[in-house]
Amino acid sequence: QVQVVESGGGLVQPGGSLRLSCAASTNLFSAFGWGWYRQAPGKERELVAGVSGPGYTNYADSVKGRFTISRDNAKKSVFLQMNSLKPEDTAVYHCNFYPRPTGSWAQGTQVTVSS
Repeated sequence: QVQVVESGGGLVQPGGSLRLSCAASTNLFSAFGWGWYRQAPGKERELVAGVSGPGYTNYADSVKGRFTISRDNAKKSVFLQMNSLKPEDTAVYHCNFYPRPTGSWAQGTQVTVSS
């Protein structure tokens, strides 16, 4: 079992930036890949960015070049730096295992991009 806590979301204007953080409880943090997923109202949850155990990254086409995922194994944390934010980035953002998330999702953190 893994417990995660996501934080860092908020309200930001288009073109702005946010940095999301995910703190995980598992002692096996470094053995897994981790990803950020998002879900907007009425839409399916989608992968935004993932980083494998060895450190390879993968991004959704819609965020490539704007978002950067990183991890700190010592702190058992994964981060998402979000730049050049667009209104269509508005969603609840969750962290979970990557590329195979569990069926359990934590509270998430709300990102709202609006002028």
